[in-house]
Amino acid sequence: MTDSKLIFVAQVGGAFGVKGEVRITAHTAEPMALVGYSPLLRADGSVGLTLVSARPDKAGVVARVKEIATKEQADALRGLKLYVPRDRLPALGDEDEFYLTDLIGLEARDADDAVLGRVKAVQNFGASDMLEIAPAAGGTTWYLPFTRGAVPDVRIADGWLRALRPAETGEPEPGEG
Repeated sequence: MTDSKLIFVAQVGGAFGVKGEVRITAHTAEPMALVGYSPLLRADGSVGLTLVSARPDKAGVVARVKEIATKEQADALRGLKLYVPRDRLPALGDEDEFYLTDLIGLEARDADDAVLGRVKAVQNFGASDMLEIAPAAGGTTWYLPFTRGAVPDVRIADGWLRALRPAETGEPEPGEG
């Protein structure tokens, strides 16, 4: 199956040094994998950065890229989000394995199988991954921690996941306790 959906994998942090190297924050399990995914794309599918060489850094990699020759050019790209087509990511070996992006669009069902909504996005505000749920009845989206207690069952192939709000799991609501 070929899937050309673009997956967010990295973001430009800005210049590193004065010779045109760029710091790239990786959102991959192995930051150096970015080299193998090169060229990294912009959200519109056009080439963003072509990594020529890279070395590990605390948040990702420091790279020399084809499109950047100066510190000023690197700084001008600060914040640029970088993507790869889904079909360029490594195949997963187990049906229980999935990428976080696979959760987007799944139905969120409660313990009685009632549809609560759909996963709109997977966010990480610094502490852990959170599922942003768009309610089936419309209205404001809400967040659910992506933990085993709050999401005990994920059925990618069937198009749904079990979503238990903190009150149903016994976990404190965010901001409590």
